[in-house]
Amino acid sequence: MSAQSQSYAEVLDAAHAYGEAVYYARADVFEVMCHDNFQMTLIEDDGATFWDKASYLERVRGRQAFEGEASYDILGVDVAGDLIARVHLWVDVPPLRYEDHLGFVKQDGAWKLLTKVFRTAARLDEEAS
Repeated sequence: MSAQSQSYAEVLDAAHAYGEAVYYARADVFEVMCHDNFQMTLIEDDGATFWDKASYLERVRGRQAFEGEASYDILGVDVAGDLIARVHLWVDVPPLRYEDHLGFVKQDGAWKLLTKVFRTAARLDEEAS
């Protein structure tokens, strides 16, 4: 397996772990996955809201985990060499669906989540009607 395809597989695995960790509110996963300088940004019509790693972990710990199969879909993975990668996906946190754009960097042999820029993509209860 080439270094490029190995990196792609590793980032894809991280994207799956991310989707499940969001759905199941797994702060323990994010403690390891997130880079120490992690930055999360919510984009809304009235502006942006920012969180650092500690604030994000607190936010995840404050959520209720859902049961059943995790609801997320990886829309794209792009790896640039063996150093940076981005992932585009949506993940459900009922009653909302979020569209996430994730930025990963490779640090000490592991892919770390450095940036998360996201928006509310839909209200799930509105989609069903």
